[in-house]
Amino acid sequence: MAARRRAVVRSAAPDVKPGRIRQAQESTILEAAEKVFARAGFAGASMSELALAAGLPKSTLHYYFGTKEALHRAVLANILELWLEGIEAIQPDAEPREALTRYIHHKMRLTAERPDASRVFANELLHGAPQIGDILRGEMRSLVRRKARVIEGWIRAGRMAPVDPLHLFFSLWAMTQTYADFEAQITAVLGTQLGPRAMHRAGSHVESFVLRACGLLEQAERGQ
Repeated sequence: MAARRRAVVRSAAPDVKPGRIRQAQESTILEAAEKVFARAGFAGASMSELALAAGLPKSTLHYYFGTKEALHRAVLANILELWLEGIEAIQPDAEPREALTRYIHHKMRLTAERPDASRVFANELLHGAPQIGDILRGEMRSLVRRKARVIEGWIRAGRMAPVDPLHLFFSLWAMTQTYADFEAQITAVLGTQLGPRAMHRAGSHVESFVLRACGLLEQAERGQ
């Protein structure tokens, strides 16, 4: 499954040659580009601004990624790789409550640590996913449907309450990513910043909400 996840990412990233120096340079560029694209969007970002943020000559960005489109696609691919790591917890022989809890915690941790990643991804989707629409309709669709079949198996075995597996994923993504995508709205209503304590409270709420909807809190209370 991990190999399939990497295949999703490779299909989005440009071909690269191995090497520690290259990997380090690419990591620096991707990290800086994530912040710039989150603030300015794809259209508003320039290669000059992206190079300045990375602390590298513009020619270096062109050497590694060629075009702004290729760099943007690589940033999105890197985000997908991070997010898809958590979905691996959903396996047929896993305990549903533990697997879903791990996935929720993974997504909430990334939301807290990498809010710009969520914003870049959300902006891409709001514009119709021009860079990664092929991945979403192809490898991503296949991966999520495979995981949905795992959840269907849990339901048939009576290990959790009946839910729509695909819409469960949509709900999970919406609940976890909203703390990054709509941080300004949430902090305005809360009257406080989303620090560690606030994010812990948010994560506990999402976990409780999802597990209860799946009948997994009731099972734990009955000792099942």
